[in-house]
Amino acid sequence: MTGVLADSQLTQMIARGEIAARPAVTPEQIQPASLDLRLGHVAYRVRASFLAGHGRTVVDRLEEFEMHRVDLNDGAVLEKGCVYVVPLMERLALPAGVQAVANAKSSTGRLDLLTRTICDGGTEFDRIVPGYNGPLYAEICPRSFSVLVRPGMRLNQIRFRQGQAVLSDAMLGTLHAEMPLVDGEAVIDDGLGFSVDLRLPGSTLVGYRAKPHTGVIDLDRIGHYDPTEFWEDVHSKDGHIILDPGAFYILVSREAVHIPPDYAAEMAPYLAMVGEFRVHYAGFFDPGFGHDAAGGTGSRGVLEVRCHEAPFVLEHGQIVGRLIYERMATRPAQLYGSGIASNYQGQGLKLSKHFAVPT
Repeated sequence: MTGVLADSQLTQMIARGEIAARPAVTPEQIQPASLDLRLGHVAYRVRASFLAGHGRTVVDRLEEFEMHRVDLNDGAVLEKGCVYVVPLMERLALPAGVQAVANAKSSTGRLDLLTRTICDGGTEFDRIVPGYNGPLYAEICPRSFSVLVRPGMRLNQIRFRQGQAVLSDAMLGTLHAEMPLVDGEAVIDDGLGFSVDLRLPGSTLVGYRAKPHTGVIDLDRIGHYDPTEFWEDVHSKDGHIILDPGAFYILVSREAVHIPPDYAAEMAPYLAMVGEFRVHYAGFFDPGFGHDAAGGTGSRGVLEVRCHEAPFVLEHGQIVGRLIYERMATRPAQLYGSGIASNYQGQGLKLSKHFAVPT
């Protein structure tokens, strides 16, 4: 069966031993179209980010790059600007026809916590080849904030697919005509384009910028932190802002996004030629995001934006990314926002769940 594997199929993979873990996978980890991955008990501080490479294991490479080890059992701080490798509790024994792609969870991306999955023999981040049999590791690099982590925390997630299920532009156009994927005109070109909203109704506030010198964020504390201690408001009166090199921003899409129940989507970067910035850390959109029946009417995409080498003027309505839609192999038993904890269904401009709602 071709497509992204749904929650019921993930449960079957666990039963067959294709996904294994110690301790065992919990029901809370299983999402409509992905599986949350959990941090293990130790973090390796390394000199640099790396991939294992053909014929080599992550353990081999750790012998080259490890600086010291951090015990996570009582909680430990991962320092801003450092690179860590953490063995995950889950491991895979994929069938020959099933591949996997990983990504940071939404709350992870909104904290500018660069988190990528690596594996033995891997030559790409966040990509697991069909037939892979072995452990998984998270490479974690806090960019804006130091964070307190513990074993079992879920910073990234993994999605499994069988065959080629990406919708062509023609298929996307047909789907949008049947059930609108965005409110308003759809810009379809190698995926569904989405733009930045710098004219929010009734306010000049258009986003947030991470402050450079802040305290530690405990990732278990939900709704705990005062956003003014970690973020500066970004205002615009004329529909544009200037991005500063090295700064991290939270902005929001102009379009309300809809992922129908039989589809999943992944946010992909737009062409580098359109500007000196990167959008996208956490890229998975589950079936049911923005879906009326799942309480998602008007859900917008939150944009995690980092400017590169030069100051850049970002304009209202500028296309900054694209959504790649894929068919599900089967409809999930539960949709995003319906019967499972979903922090961002129906969202507008919103910080991660760790911050109190700004007043």
